[in-house]
Amino acid sequence: MKLLRRLTTLILIFGVTLWAIVACNAPVDNANTNSQGNSAAGQAIKVGSKDFTEAFILGEMYALALEDAGLPVERKLNLGGTPVAQAALLAGQIDLYPEYTGTALLTVLKLPTKTDQTEVFNEVSKAYAEKFNLVWLNPAPMNNTQALAMTKAGAEKLGIKTISDMAAKAKDLTIIGPPEFEMREDGLPGIQKAYGNFEIKAYKGVDPGLRYKGLVDGQADVVIAFGTDGEISAFNLVLLEDDKKLFPPYQVAPVVRQDTLAANPKIKDVLDAIAPKLTDATMQKLNYEVSGNKKEPAAVAKEFLVSEGLIKG
Repeated sequence: MKLLRRLTTLILIFGVTLWAIVACNAPVDNANTNSQGNSAAGQAIKVGSKDFTEAFILGEMYALALEDAGLPVERKLNLGGTPVAQAALLAGQIDLYPEYTGTALLTVLKLPTKTDQTEVFNEVSKAYAEKFNLVWLNPAPMNNTQALAMTKAGAEKLGIKTISDMAAKAKDLTIIGPPEFEMREDGLPGIQKAYGNFEIKAYKGVDPGLRYKGLVDGQADVVIAFGTDGEISAFNLVLLEDDKKLFPPYQVAPVVRQDTLAANPKIKDVLDAIAPKLTDATMQKLNYEVSGNKKEPAAVAKEFLVSEGLIKG
């Protein structure tokens, strides 16, 4: 019995000692860590992006500018679509990423569409702060809104300048675009509802990378576009006026975790300096450098930031 008690005591002493050794050697830094996994002062700022050309370029811009300002950065680009990027931000898997005001309004917050840029930005900025504890930094003037485009020759031949003009002649027109656009409520059905339930000759669903080639090769009359697509300027396309104001503005801005920004206030000044440089024409050119001229997004982003004096060469 005495032997059993002695063994029990020795086991308890060994266990407590082992726990103390582990506890004393565990890396603990309350100033730089928290349960959410976000980047505090001195830790790498995790920059994310969604999974398309413009998002890659913008994500690289943010990362390069922060690094140039002396902040450590970890890139987590090409995450996926909006739900994936938003979930990663909320979970602290990333600290910031470029997002669009229209996407935030309709896809994330599921609010009614609006067309005034300032009103949309103020609404999503306030809602993100209240619901998610996330901060929208300054938006760029560029507007990557959904759009319909035609070749200049095609638009002039048919006398089409607006979406209303197109709707009036839609029965003779073929539209080309991503397959899902034909079914999405904010896609073709939404356009048809807003512009008079018109019928089209045909819809060609193709890989997004093939839609412009299909248009310029004569396979279609109208292409589903986005306002800052590089092919718009490269192919001298005409964007049809959204005369019924169906589409909300899609200005881009960094969305940042509040605790990350509080620990690294320099982030705001660094990224706000980029925003005013990003116009529609500028973003179209940068996008085409990647999608058309096959340059790497990081190289395009760096060349732009250096040329604008935003980072050192």
